[in-house]
Amino acid sequence: MATVLLVEDDAGILKNLSEYLCAEGFKIETARGQAEAIEKLAENKVDLALLDVSLADGNGFSVCAYIKANYSIPVIFLTASDDEYSTVAGLDMGAEDYIAKPFRPRELISRIKSVLRRSGHMQIAELGSLRIDTVKGTVSKRGVEIYLSALEYRLLLIFLNNRGVILTRAKLLEELWDIAGEFVNDNTLTVYIKRLREKTEDDPQNPVMIKTVRGIGYKAD
Repeated sequence: MATVLLVEDDAGILKNLSEYLCAEGFKIETARGQAEAIEKLAENKVDLALLDVSLADGNGFSVCAYIKANYSIPVIFLTASDDEYSTVAGLDMGAEDYIAKPFRPRELISRIKSVLRRSGHMQIAELGSLRIDTVKGTVSKRGVEIYLSALEYRLLLIFLNNRGVILTRAKLLEELWDIAGEFVNDNTLTVYIKRLREKTEDDPQNPVMIKTVRGIGYKAD
């Protein structure tokens, strides 16, 4: 899966955006300032940097300049809606795109995936016989594409991001909400796990990828 470095000084935005991006299948590294961002770049293989202009120390322009001088990593700036200077300055420094605050989450995801495609950072993850392209948002099984609903795909990504970890039903309900932004209830969760198994498992009655841990929850191997 693609690793996104999110550099943002607002703790609330950092937390909420990190959780949202994780739910969409991205691995997230976070930093609140320039020095921490440089450390994270050295410690991790980053596929894309998402930078705010104002940081706890330094600024997004300095981080962008450092990235462009030392790495081949695409950059997207988060800018204020009326900040034309920051937008132009960021693009002039080599940023691939920008998105104005407040932004729509789905638009941000689309822009991230578009930049990753253009930059050649295609990401394929595997779970059993499944191949998941987290940039295109597609799933295939032994070369044949499987069509999942938005909720089925989100559920699969949750298991993919927590491979080997037992997830309680309560934990899944926390992370899995429908496209209207409302939490999914317990009965709906049961239905979607059943549907996901029917589409992905060779024998849905005896699943080998998404297993039931009796009395606790589920685990993906």
